[in-house]
Order: sequence, then C-alpha cells, then structure tokens
Amino acid sequence: MARPDLNLLVTLDVLLQEGNVTRAAERLRLSPSAMSRALARLRKTTGDPLLVRAGRGLVRTPHALELGERVGELVREAEALLGPPETVDLGALSGTFTLRTSDGFVESFGPDLIRRVIDKAPGVRLRFMQKANKDAASLRDGTVDLEIGVADQIMRDELHVEPLFKDRFVGVVRTGHPLMQSKITPKRYASGGHIRVSRRGRERGAVDEALKPYGLEREITVVVGGFAAALALARGSDLIATVPERHTRNLRADLSMFPLPIPTPEITVSMLWHPRLNVDPAHRWLRACMRSACAEIDGPV
Repeated sequence: MARPDLNLLVTLDVLLQEGNVTRAAERLRLSPSAMSRALARLRKTTGDPLLVRAGRGLVRTPHALELGERVGELVREAEALLGPPETVDLGALSGTFTLRTSDGFVESFGPDLIRRVIDKAPGVRLRFMQKANKDAASLRDGTVDLEIGVADQIMRDELHVEPLFKDRFVGVVRTGHPLMQSKITPKRYASGGHIRVSRRGRERGAVDEALKPYGLEREITVVVGGFAAALALARGSDLIATVPERHTRNLRADLSMFPLPIPTPEITVSMLWHPRLNVDPAHRWLRACMRSACAEIDGPV
C-alpha cells in the first residue's frame, strides 16, 4: 500500500479549524486553487467529503468533526517532536553528569560548579573522572558528558570545543626554598631538580623547549601524572614544580609561587562535548554552569 502524505495532516488541521478554503489558504500561504486541490486529495485519502456546501459556506461532515478532535493533537505532537528541545525543568531533573578533568581543575573550580548545579537541580549528581589520555572515545560513546582540557586538532575535528579561560605556567616550591632568596634567572631555575607532569610519562615538554634558546636544560628528577602529585612532592622536598597557575590555585595555598624567568606559551583550557549533546537542554544548562564557574576566577577568556 502507498503511504499517505503526512504533510496533508497540517492542511487538514487548518481546513477543519477554519471551515473555509480561502482563509485556510491564507494561513498556509497557499493560493485558493492550491488549497482546493489539497482538499480534493484529502477527500480521496479519507474517503469522506470533509467539508460540504451549506448555503454560501461550508460545514464539516460528522467524520470531519471526529477527525478535528484528533488531528490537531497529532500536529502539535509532531511539531514538538520535530522542533528544537524544550527548556528543561531543573527542579525535576535527575541523573548523573560525568565530567573528565584534571585533578587541579576539580580542586580549583569543582566547589563553585557543584554549588551552581545543586542550587538549581538538587536531583543531579556530578561524577569527576581523571583524564588518562586525550582519546575522544568516551565522549563519543557517552561514557563522559563533558571534558575540560586543552583541545588538540584531532579533537576539534570531531567535537564541539568552547574556550573557558587562558592559563600560564608558573614555578612552585616549598616555603623557604633557597630559590626564592634571590632573583630567579633562567640559569638558577634550570639548575634545580624538577618535577615533570605528564600523563604519558614524557620527560620533555613546552618548558624544556623554552629553555633551549638559553642553552639550558633542566634536570627532571621525577615524572608524575597529575598536578596534585607534583605539588605534594614540591611541598616535601627541594624539587621545583611547574604547573598552570589558575588550574592549581587551590592546591598550592601553602607553597611559594614565582613567574617563570623564560617565556612560555599560554594554554587555553576548553570544554569539549560530542555534537549529539549540543542542543540537549540539560547539557546546555550544564555547560552554562561550567562557563559561569570558570568566569568567577579572574574572568573568562
């Protein structure tokens, strides 16, 4: 059997509401002749005249009256189904959002984000996951809802990326460290024992590249996988940690910080999500909460 033309539902709805071919044509921005042809098609499809002449006007048949109670509801449901998502009822929202972040981000931005979420949606839970790599698979398969970090080109090609803030590298040592007793030069900075942060275990990075023009190379004493571990080691030793400033603000309250004596590139911290979640109302709200939480500290990008 041939499938009925579902576009006729909208035409039928307007015709039964107006009971007049000319007015229905005006509402649908059609010519009266085009509307008359549509009515003829509806009569053939339904097997009923639908609208019949009565004096100088048209009246609905019993079948048309019956259809009128149902077709309007069907059209409204179809419009809602095919239209953009409605706003979410935050008070009734429940479930868990999984966020993949670094340890420093959770300590610095997590408390404010949690307050914003719970204030509007007490039924929502946040689950923070450590970043083991930059693989987009967990965003792709829905294991992770939102990721915070530095996006590479491969991730930008597949995911939505929105910058949150810019950060810079700073040096951190324990209180009373000898390095802080006089001017910190590139040579004095490089000569100390260093802690390198790398999830992949690499011993060289942007700071090491920045030292090359000075003919210097720092001695990497230990490599760790996160900022919290680097700062803990710096707190209990004479080692130097080099970490992002804003990312680690709440992790280094009892440590001494100094600007690096060498120019290093800024890093842009972004939130990343899969395109399938882009227009989801709950996810849009989560991103707005994240945006606001990050803007609280020194302003946005």
